[in-house]
Amino acid sequence: MATIITMPRLSDTMTEGTVAAWLKKVGDKISEGDILAEIETDKATMEFESFNEGTLLYIGIPAGETAPIDSLLAIIGNEGEDISALIAGKATPATPDAKEANPESKEIPLAPEVKKEEIAAAPATAAASLPKGVIVVTMPRLSDTMTEGTVATWLKKVGDKVVEGDILAEIETDKATMEFESFNEGTLLYIGIQEGNTAPVDSLLAIIGPEGTDISGIAENYKTGGAPKIPVATDEAKSAPAEKTAEPIVQEVSTDGQRILASPLAKKIASDKGIQLTQVKGSGENGRIVKSDIENFTPQATSAPVSATSAPETAQTAVVPKVFVPAGEVFTEEIKNSQMRKIIAKRLAESLFTAPHYNLTIEVTMDEAMKSRAIINNVPDTKVSFNDMVIKACAMALKKHPKINSQWKEDAITINHHVNVGVAVAVEDGLVVPVLKFTDAMSLSQIGGSVRDLAGRAKNKKLLPTEMEGSTFTVSNLGMFGIVEFNSIINQPNSAILSVGAIVEKPVVKNGQIVIGNTMMLSLACDHRTIDGATGAQFLQTLKQFIENPVTMLA
Repeated sequence: MATIITMPRLSDTMTEGTVAAWLKKVGDKISEGDILAEIETDKATMEFESFNEGTLLYIGIPAGETAPIDSLLAIIGNEGEDISALIAGKATPATPDAKEANPESKEIPLAPEVKKEEIAAAPATAAASLPKGVIVVTMPRLSDTMTEGTVATWLKKVGDKVVEGDILAEIETDKATMEFESFNEGTLLYIGIQEGNTAPVDSLLAIIGPEGTDISGIAENYKTGGAPKIPVATDEAKSAPAEKTAEPIVQEVSTDGQRILASPLAKKIASDKGIQLTQVKGSGENGRIVKSDIENFTPQATSAPVSATSAPETAQTAVVPKVFVPAGEVFTEEIKNSQMRKIIAKRLAESLFTAPHYNLTIEVTMDEAMKSRAIINNVPDTKVSFNDMVIKACAMALKKHPKINSQWKEDAITINHHVNVGVAVAVEDGLVVPVLKFTDAMSLSQIGGSVRDLAGRAKNKKLLPTEMEGSTFTVSNLGMFGIVEFNSIINQPNSAILSVGAIVEKPVVKNGQIVIGNTMMLSLACDHRTIDGATGAQFLQTLKQFIENPVTMLA
């Protein structure tokens, strides 16, 4: 049965999108994961992949044209299927079960001329028109691969006034935690998904409208995917805040009487932590204090005496509660899986169980690399790590062995002649892989600066979705933790990933003599569907030559 695909929301501020290019045409076979089109948002041009399989039966927005989010983008179904009723808007495209499996599928096709307010006000199961001024806000699609989201924090409560641009909530996607702002004004009448709960894209998130509006029927008739409901605003609810425990008051005016610029989320976190905004230096535009400034803020040391034998606690350890475990008692702790952790588990399992992995290991002499790095880092404003040198060597070796830089598809193997190296970065909730686009064209110093920037923003959850897409090869380094050798799981759709171990000083044989040398283990995990053993071995030999002779990477 045919499935309707609508214009996705690919950024938190996107209200309409432009189809930059169609990568499939009517009649083409579509597999799950195929890139349907390139869509230009208010922030970037992004690839939009299909979550469905079948034949592309209809294109609703031609290349170069712009339409609001949720407009009819395409229809995928069985070859020869009659979709005239779907195009005319007189039939539903899929069963409820199919809709659950494909969150971007809609039960009502929307024409491009439908206004944004009408889209928001017309949930698929609402039969009657909404009261005047009432807007239904649904769980947004904040990344191209997002199928469900978790409400990390509500920054507004039922009964609060909402102005266009206010941050309603902090939503955790499969890639990052992002602020979600309101595109509407009014009173927050209803919350459909509680903090900590997860729901599919397009589930009922909130209802905004004129104060006192009765919206109980809307909430009851809207399918929320099982998300818990919070009662609508009432006179009792409005008086409840007076009974709450007093919260820390955050000072929002500096000592010279100037208003302190801070995002709503930064104010909320500062209030929770009891941090005064007057003590925080903002890193945002015009000195605006943002979330990362509060999270990275370390309070000034107090005048209280500190024992000479005790180490002062860091800001991080101060907020982590210490758990007392009585001796001899069984004690367990359950930590709810974050959205990022769920996606990591799903994708790594898919990779390991679908791609036949094998590993090749080679030992690399690092003496010359260590000398070259010391010379390079003597240049002012230059800082290059051994990992940067490995990334550069990989990029150059991939140009000589493009089969390593490939992707498996059922009907063909795609050889990428451009090199985009993904760099695995450990963050608090798991692992992200920011991508260095066209790595082979970058110098060592450019690679070093880009990796530091991307890794820093990854840890502060400031990466854009486009900065984590399009990798053709991945590098994972655990050497800084003292790990000598390990094997990684391939980051699909890549065909290979390189695991980089620690540099170890040990006895080695050189010119028939035993001397002290420095070596490093490299392990290449390959997808045997695309890379044969000999091909992988030849790549590692070339990689070894580049690393052991760094001058060849400067030519």
